[in-house]
Amino acid sequence: MYIKSLHGEWLPFVPYIDSGADITLIPFSLGIKLGFEPSKDIIDLHGVRGIGLPVEIRRVKMRIGDVELEPRVAWALIEEAPPLLGRLDIFDRFNITFKEREGKIIFEPI
Repeated sequence: MYIKSLHGEWLPFVPYIDSGADITLIPFSLGIKLGFEPSKDIIDLHGVRGIGLPVEIRRVKMRIGDVELEPRVAWALIEEAPPLLGRLDIFDRFNITFKEREGKIIFEPI
């Protein structure tokens, strides 16, 4: 899985696949590597713990296998946020199979 910087470079993206996450989450340092600069369009994202996480919603180019897409992601404005692959703009493009015994996750384009 890769995510494309604003400068055209494909960077490896190894998130936790989280079917409970509404949106993909990227930590602050990855957003900086992608070329993002903080703006004033900050919202609070609330997860399981209910604590607000300051984020900015951005669109990024992403590649999963041979499929390129441009999902919305939440760029965390703190580093302590784990990279998560959420449902929005992604899960509806694939059948996702978890093969626990083999340690594999298969993304099959729909």
